[in-house]
Amino acid sequence: MIENIPEAKKIPKILNNHNDERIDNYYWLRDDTRTNEDVISYLKEENEYKENWFKSKKPYKDELIEIYKKQLPKEEISYPLVNDKYKYFTKINNNEQLKRIYRSFNKKEELLFDPNIKLKTQEYYDVKGVYPSNDNSLLVLSEDNNGRRTYTLKFLDPDNKEFIYESIERTTGNTIWSTDNSYIYYIKKDPTTLIANAVYRHQIGSSVLEDELIYKEEDETFELSLSRSKDKNYLYINIEATDNNEIRTIDLNNPLSSPKVFIDREINHLYYIEHAGNNVFLVLSNKNAPNFKILKSISETNRDVQSMETIVEHSSDTFINNILLVDNTLVQEVRFNGLPEIYLLDMVSKETNKIQFSDNAYDVSINNSHSNNKSLFYNYSSLLNPESIFEFDINLFESNLVWSKEINNFDKNEYEDNRFFIKARDGEQIPVVTIAKKDIDLRNAPILFYGYGSYGINIDASFRQSIIPLLDKGIIFSIINIRGGGEMGKHWYEMGRMKNKMNTFYDFNDGVKAVLKKEIGDPANVFARGGSAGGLLMGAIINLEPDLYKGILSGVPFVDVVTTMSDPSIPLTTFEYGEWGNPAIKSEYEYMMKYSPYDNIDYKNYPAVFITSSLYDSQVQYFEPAKYIAKMRDFNLSENPILMDMNLIGGHGGMSGQINQFNEIAEEFSFILNLSESN
Repeated sequence: MIENIPEAKKIPKILNNHNDERIDNYYWLRDDTRTNEDVISYLKEENEYKENWFKSKKPYKDELIEIYKKQLPKEEISYPLVNDKYKYFTKINNNEQLKRIYRSFNKKEELLFDPNIKLKTQEYYDVKGVYPSNDNSLLVLSEDNNGRRTYTLKFLDPDNKEFIYESIERTTGNTIWSTDNSYIYYIKKDPTTLIANAVYRHQIGSSVLEDELIYKEEDETFELSLSRSKDKNYLYINIEATDNNEIRTIDLNNPLSSPKVFIDREINHLYYIEHAGNNVFLVLSNKNAPNFKILKSISETNRDVQSMETIVEHSSDTFINNILLVDNTLVQEVRFNGLPEIYLLDMVSKETNKIQFSDNAYDVSINNSHSNNKSLFYNYSSLLNPESIFEFDINLFESNLVWSKEINNFDKNEYEDNRFFIKARDGEQIPVVTIAKKDIDLRNAPILFYGYGSYGINIDASFRQSIIPLLDKGIIFSIINIRGGGEMGKHWYEMGRMKNKMNTFYDFNDGVKAVLKKEIGDPANVFARGGSAGGLLMGAIINLEPDLYKGILSGVPFVDVVTTMSDPSIPLTTFEYGEWGNPAIKSEYEYMMKYSPYDNIDYKNYPAVFITSSLYDSQVQYFEPAKYIAKMRDFNLSENPILMDMNLIGGHGGMSGQINQFNEIAEEFSFILNLSESN
């Protein structure tokens, strides 16, 4: 055992909800300024303890980093984005951190911006995106200087490669241009809650102080996002909460016009729109249709959902996620039986066909960046096939590969994936995917499970470059599509949120035991991994059944659910009442107390745990995992290591740069390899 285990001081703080008192000995670790010397000192002690533990073990981290580096091609070039006469793309060498930004015209390419130069002068730097004007005379670049996901918009003159005009601070990092290139639209975040709540219009060349606020959302349970119609004629302002939304549109050909409400917000109604010419809009609506139906609106004065023509009826077993109109074909990105699919409806013949895929499990989606009303592009990958982009010829009904990610030293024929369903304790069928090296003994192999199960987010079987070395060392990897995600449709999400949240944790533990019962994985070498809301999952499953696991990887974990959701000053809290509940409501407080990982730590034989977090995380504040690990050590009855790596720079996604991220993931997987009996 490594000596000098960090011991955080205890300063009891009484927290009271509905006359229920909780004592939090580590509340003092919250410092919103991130400058308190005692807090920083404790975090550094944790980092030093973690470093000493790894120094006493086999140096798998160095080995894994070298493997990851060798996977990279000498140079990777992205698939170009066409903007009028120019093509925009990125390049990155295998020894670089960030992607360089280029454009080309008449096959002559030019370097626009190299973010690696700035990264060398500061500890964190990343570029979210580059947004060229329609005439390509000016570019907006969105950058993140601390990992906090509050982006600065900067204006780049592509001719002299210099930044001009004033920068715009504290934005979401996305921007939309008006048709005449005179204005951009952007969203600002609240400085305290970080909720995206205000849309501005900025005239190019004018002072930022003159920017016009064109919409402000006062309800803190809603958040804003911007997008543009595929034909580039409309700006969409989506004002969305968990269960309902409202879209306001601006005609980009008339940039000084005010936003118009498309359909007023209504309880339990979510909808999304796509312009289909003139006054025609396609409407994706879940009104009396949990899995969504597709409607057609032809009147600007009558947007009553009930009176619209139905193009695609609601289906209880098919969830419609996205739509695109390509000429006379309505492209639908859907989910069926837990898998993503792409359906194509001929609007003339009314015949529907789907694109066929050969993998057992995969990830496929409409490529919104390259698709338009004339062309369909889609993204595809699986556990056996790296990320690719296909252009689909609707007339010939065939897919043409236009880009694929190159991975060195990987032969998909050496691995085998499998997909099946297991039965949860309440009889629900839960999808599971596994992948392993073909030549291993499945019964005696260590196994790493992954899960998320929140926000209706789908965890599909996409290619995961980082797990290849684990597979090569004889470890099985498995994804469990637990309730709370959206893999099986809207009901799947509903059955794993709010007062159904316990299903998420039961599904995962039941899935692990069912997979082991199928003689896939060694019961003595079971590991699990999850991040953010998946970190909440990790905390809950080991509170319920600690003896099931040998080791846990918990990234930026949301573990202090009740205390965080009780404080609206903590970033993004009010926006998530519809996901977890509002502790101000007694019944919701009582249910959250059933699973909140921090509040349910008890005297148990906990497995080995390795937590990773960042001081400047905007999504899950650093003090949650810091408090959690201190309390867990107070109650842990086992001799298993409990470690934390607190990145003192960076945010929710850790450090910026591919090499830096190799270091982080290699350390996490080194933890598993050192614990695994196979090594």
